[in-house]
Amino acid sequence: MMNPAAMMQIMTALKKFESTHPKFVAFIKTMFGKGITEGTIIELTVINPGQDPVTTNIRVQQSDLELVKQLQDLAGR
Repeated sequence: MMNPAAMMQIMTALKKFESTHPKFVAFIKTMFGKGITEGTIIELTVINPGQDPVTTNIRVQQSDLELVKQLQDLAGR
């Protein structure tokens, strides 16, 4: 069981992230709302100023989908 104070800190941080990065959050909600399925590839590129881009990807597994569901339940969504 998660400590209620820690859960409140996480929820506060999540709300701040959502207000700071609304387009990213909307993108994630849209993509997962469409029903990302097992086998979907998610690619992420990080571009630091003055450095070459670094890209990685994951192939979504059933356990990933279960984790997202648990996080959504925790956030009350």
